[in-house]
Amino acid sequence: MLTAFTASLLLITISELGDKTFFIAVILAMRHPRRTVFSAVLAALAMMTILSVLLGQALSLFPKIYIHIGEIALFLIFGAKLIYDASQMSAKSEDEVVLEAEETVDTQDASRVMAKLPIIGKFLSSIASRYSWLGIWTQAFVMTFVAEWGDRTQISTIALAAANNPIFVTIGAILGHGICTAIAVIGSRFIAGRISERVITAIGGVLFIIFGITAYFQGV
Repeated sequence: MLTAFTASLLLITISELGDKTFFIAVILAMRHPRRTVFSAVLAALAMMTILSVLLGQALSLFPKIYIHIGEIALFLIFGAKLIYDASQMSAKSEDEVVLEAEETVDTQDASRVMAKLPIIGKFLSSIASRYSWLGIWTQAFVMTFVAEWGDRTQISTIALAAANNPIFVTIGAILGHGICTAIAVIGSRFIAGRISERVITAIGGVLFIIFGITAYFQGV
């Protein structure tokens, strides 16, 4: 249980620092009320975590040996890829992550986000005309949720939930997301500008490999 909590907490915290969703939160927090941005971003990440854990639990119905082998392979492959990506990164590639996040925020304002939402879009727009914070909250929530879909943190959460206690994986992952979101929102660009995507990616790669090796010996 403790291993599931620690693994999810460390993997999510390290992987999310300097990620696209991290910089989306940074940029939104510089333009809008921090509490609104924090609650929306964390709500989106928490929902994504719960969905990932449910997917992991569905995979746990397969034979344990296949789940164990898949978990080990996933962590080792992810770890090797992240270390390779870090070795190929330059200062320019790190800036591209920030520029991509800025472009996402600039091209998807609250009104456009609501217009894309089926059924409830018009309803939310009418409420947002009275309560301006709702438009900001919806924008932050949707952008974060979409950006996080298919991300390495989602896949690693699915893998952890398939082989470990889902409750502790959920708690650890949401806490990790909360820490990263707090850093992004409170520290804003002051902290973000001092986070090296290359270093964080390399650390994340090493961490994935460590947990892959740990998973192997746990099954021996």
